[in-house]
Amino acid sequence: MGLFILRRIAVMILTALCLTFIVFFLTNLYPNLEKLAKTQGNMRMTDTQVDSWLENRGYLEPLPVKYGQWLGVLPGYVTEDPEGAVRGRCIDTGMEPEEAPTFCGVLQGNWGYSTVFQDGVWDIVSTRLALTGKLMFWVMVLMVPSALILGVLAGMREGSRTDRTLSTVSIVSTATPEYVSGVILIAVFASSAVGLKWFKGTATSAMESATFDNFFLPVLTIALYGMGYIARMTRASMAEVMTQQYIRTARLKGVSFRNVVLKHALRNALIAPFTVIMLQFPWLLNGVVIVETLFNYKGFGWTLVQAAGNNDIELLLGVSIVSVIVVLVTQLISDVGYVYLNPRISVT
Repeated sequence: MGLFILRRIAVMILTALCLTFIVFFLTNLYPNLEKLAKTQGNMRMTDTQVDSWLENRGYLEPLPVKYGQWLGVLPGYVTEDPEGAVRGRCIDTGMEPEEAPTFCGVLQGNWGYSTVFQDGVWDIVSTRLALTGKLMFWVMVLMVPSALILGVLAGMREGSRTDRTLSTVSIVSTATPEYVSGVILIAVFASSAVGLKWFKGTATSAMESATFDNFFLPVLTIALYGMGYIARMTRASMAEVMTQQYIRTARLKGVSFRNVVLKHALRNALIAPFTVIMLQFPWLLNGVVIVETLFNYKGFGWTLVQAAGNNDIELLLGVSIVSVIVVLVTQLISDVGYVYLNPRISVT
């Protein structure tokens, strides 16, 4: 198992480098850099002025060099303008050039500076990630138990009226996008014009203090969409397990149906849904973009929208790092957990 995990970690590191390089390449295309220069400088800048602005800030260096500097494995750029002022990636305001460190990239904890929020990228990402983590926690608390119960009840008696009803509910919830269900929930339960006005239509106040009144609607909106997929996977797995020979043997021995389900079928039926549940974490991290924007909850997804809409290159790169790490770590946990749940699988 230890060797298996080490191999997976090595593959994870290689994958992370490839994915971040692709994102770095796309965000550093010249049209994006030109837009950044004019946004930070002057919208009426000439092409020569744009090139001078980009050159003074190290943006026109070769792509592998820029990526190495951003990652922190190559020395940061140092430039000097015609007036003799020295500028560099590792030179902070008020710092003498000889006092600056040689390497100052992601590996050294320097994630860059956001041009939109005027703050360090790491501070922004960590703050917004904590807010989305709170949202993800309550979504999982509501979504996973509800989905498992629906799937188990539907799969226990395949083809029954209960199975058809619960399967229909699962399909409808998955087929309804978050922006549709979210608008419907706001209109019905939060609108002051025609709705019941039971909850608040925005979740901005939940950033400071989450309550049932201001946090339930965004949690329910996300949970409804993911619940159906997990429920259908659980139902299919449960229905397959209930047809196995050892289940029939237990029934012939006189074991009650309740004990057959709880003691014999349930553990094996949860193997496939476990993988699906783990894959919900990366989806929740980046899939909450619509819901956070709809309910004005300024979390990780909302930050991604702001960074992309305002061409905030450093913040986009920081968001991509977190997204890649979350996806790879959850996949590793899923693989390890799958091995523990299914003893028939061996890793060498």
